[in-house]
Amino acid sequence: MATNDNWLALVQEETLEPDLPICDPHHHLWDQRPDRVEPRYMMDEILADLNSGHNIVSTVFVQCTAMHRADGPEAMRPVGETGFVNGIAAMSASGLYGSTRIAAGIVGTADLTLGDAVGEVLEAHVQAGGGRFRGIRQSAAWDPAGEAIAARMAQPHLYMDANFRTGYAQLARFNMTFEGWCYHHQIKELTDLARAFPDTIIILDHFGGPLGVGPYAGKREELFEPWRQDMTELAKCANVVAKLGGINMPINGFGWHEHERPPTSQELMEATRPYYEHAIEQFGVDRCMFESNYPVDKESCSYNILWNSFKRLTVSYSADEKAKLYHDTAARVYRLS
Repeated sequence: MATNDNWLALVQEETLEPDLPICDPHHHLWDQRPDRVEPRYMMDEILADLNSGHNIVSTVFVQCTAMHRADGPEAMRPVGETGFVNGIAAMSASGLYGSTRIAAGIVGTADLTLGDAVGEVLEAHVQAGGGRFRGIRQSAAWDPAGEAIAARMAQPHLYMDANFRTGYAQLARFNMTFEGWCYHHQIKELTDLARAFPDTIIILDHFGGPLGVGPYAGKREELFEPWRQDMTELAKCANVVAKLGGINMPINGFGWHEHERPPTSQELMEATRPYYEHAIEQFGVDRCMFESNYPVDKESCSYNILWNSFKRLTVSYSADEKAKLYHDTAARVYRLS
C-alpha cells in the first residue's frame, strides 16, 4: 500500500463524468522501491486506482527501470522490463481482472548512444513485448544543479549527441515512437531532434518538465514565459504529440505533498491550468492526451482526484474534443485496438 494512503483519504470526491472512456497513456509498474510513496505497484495496486471511479478502458506502460535483467549483456538488460510488463498485460487480457486492458501498449528503454548496434536491442524488445511494444523512452533530463533537482541525471545534451542520433534513426525501421523526457530548459533540444527526424513520432512527457525546486524555486511566473515560447515552437513540429500531466511531482515545485491535506481537484486544476491550456491551444486536441504518471504523481493526489481535475478543466469542451483528449489520441498514437 502507498505510504500516504491515510493522507490521500482526507479528500474524497464523487467521480465526475464516470462513463467517459479513458486511455491512461502513462503509468509505471514496479516492486521493491522503498524510496517511493508506493513501494510496490503491481496488478493489485494499479487495479485499486483504475477502479476508483473513472472509466479506464486501457493503459500504456512507460519504462521506469523495473525488472531489468541481472545478468547478460548490459545493453540487453532493459529487455527484462518489457517481458515483465508483457506478463502483466497478458494477465489483464484474460479478463479475470476486469475489463480494463492494462499495458495494452508498452514503452521500454534502450541506450540509443549505441548507434546502429541498438537495432538488436530494439528487435529483442519487439519479441519480448508480445505484439504490445510501441516505443522507446530515453531520458535526457539533466540540470547543472544536479542533486538539488534529482538524484539521477542523464548526460548533458543527450538529444544532440551524434551517437544518440545514429541510434535514434533505428526507431523508424521498427515503426517505434520516441518518448521525450527532459526539463523545461531542454525543450529546444527536443525540438531540434523532432525537426531532424520528421518521420518519427515524439511524445512529449509531462509538459517538458517545468522545474520548481532548487534554483527554480519561487520563479514560476518568471519561467513560464520562456516555457510557453519553447512549447509554441515545439508544437510547430507535426510529428510531436503532447502528454498532459505528470506535473504534480515534487520537482515541479507545487509542494502538494507538504500540505496538511491533499489538494482537491479544483485546487489542482487552478494551480496547473496555464500549462494545460497553452499546450492544448498549441498542439490541438488531435495531438494531446491526458496522462496520470501514476504512481509517481500519487505523492500529491489520488487517482480519482487527478482525473477529476482534468474533467473540471474540460467542462466546456465538446464531446468530440473530450473523446480525443481522454482516449482517441492516445489509442491512435500507440496503435491500440
